[in-house]
Amino acid sequence: MNTHQNDKHVAEGDVNITPARETWSTQLPESTQALLAEDARWFLHQSLSTPCLNVVSAAAGVYLEDVAGNRILDFHGNNVHQLGHGHPRVVSAIIKQLQQLPFSPRRYTNETAVQLAKRLAQLAPGDDSWKLLFAPGAAEAVSMALKLARRATGRYKTISLWGSFHGATMDTIAIGGESLFHKGLGPLLPGALHVPPYLPRQCVFACGESCSLSCVRYINTVFEQEGEIGAVIVETIRNTDVVAPPLEYYQELRAICDRHGALLILDETAIAFGRTGKMFAIEHYNIQPDMIVVGKGLGGGVFPFAALLARDDLNIAGDTSIGHFTHEKSPVGAAAALALLDTLADERLIERAAQLEEPFAVKLQKYTSHFSCVGPMRHIGLLFALDIVHPDQPKVPWNAGAEAILYEALARGLSFKVSSGSVLTLSPPLIIEPEQWESACRILAASIEAVLKHR
Repeated sequence: MNTHQNDKHVAEGDVNITPARETWSTQLPESTQALLAEDARWFLHQSLSTPCLNVVSAAAGVYLEDVAGNRILDFHGNNVHQLGHGHPRVVSAIIKQLQQLPFSPRRYTNETAVQLAKRLAQLAPGDDSWKLLFAPGAAEAVSMALKLARRATGRYKTISLWGSFHGATMDTIAIGGESLFHKGLGPLLPGALHVPPYLPRQCVFACGESCSLSCVRYINTVFEQEGEIGAVIVETIRNTDVVAPPLEYYQELRAICDRHGALLILDETAIAFGRTGKMFAIEHYNIQPDMIVVGKGLGGGVFPFAALLARDDLNIAGDTSIGHFTHEKSPVGAAAALALLDTLADERLIERAAQLEEPFAVKLQKYTSHFSCVGPMRHIGLLFALDIVHPDQPKVPWNAGAEAILYEALARGLSFKVSSGSVLTLSPPLIIEPEQWESACRILAASIEAVLKHR
């Protein structure tokens, strides 16, 4: 494999239009290739998706199984898999709800949805003075947050971060900061302003070894220059490359929003519900946001479900329809979410994630740190990132090498995400056992070794 190709492809995901993907596809069994060809025949093609990577036939616990019978440790899971795949409590709750009340028309409520709203409000940071709206997916929940911010502040502009991801609808790609999702689409949502993220390894403000928080203070300058900014929306911790700002970052950001009368919206779609060792990632920072968006794992890894949590004093738009989704108060989605919350609590999975973080980090370091292409590691809870750098230039990201490592690992039975072109992001289910983590570390080490040997 020529690992010097395709360094130009940098995206928050595994790009499916590279020579390495073509090579991978030709090495799959003929029966798998036939199914992939049929998939490509009927689905519109799009980057990061169709044509697809493989064909799965089963999923249970921490494993996927493809149609060729190979088991794959799933450390990607689109971040819906806090409980792994097909958790019995989630499946049982969904079946029970399907048999009793499979659908609730929008003009009605149901007990399951009300119970879930109460639970989430009570779990959210601070007191329980929160209100909620449910949605089929987190992009729709972000869209509701944007609407509510406009109504509450009377301002249409927003600030978000370059490199961020908040969904793939037309309004959410406008505030998102990745060109892959909006190139060639023409004018997007007006007033969507972007600023540099907290990213020490690529700091545009050249802070060096000592961070001066210039990135967050620049946001104050944008407020002063632009005006009419109603909200700042950020991913509390970037799950894609596991970048967690220091405590002072959010304290400063909260103060800036307060100073200018703007709302602070946190997108925790991929990181809430224990991924960082806390129920909500913002609990690491001890500040109060105005809105929180959650999704992905909320449906227990089975059902598509999301929610917007808003402070009670933002309950000011009763004369308009902020969401108005057909499956707005889905009893099945709510049942799956309640099963998630019950399981997290009963099995103490959030506390377990916090406890396993350091020993898992030590294990990953042991297996990978000696390789010349492995740069810094970052971690929080059960979310880990390894920078892949060029073996001969340790400060240069090695995009092609990261992609090559991915395909080597997939062939050996480990799936993870490649982010920012050169970051390996490992996001195991919270139910993972230490021996499964060690197995993954062995696979990753063997994959890195193979890539270095054949580069």
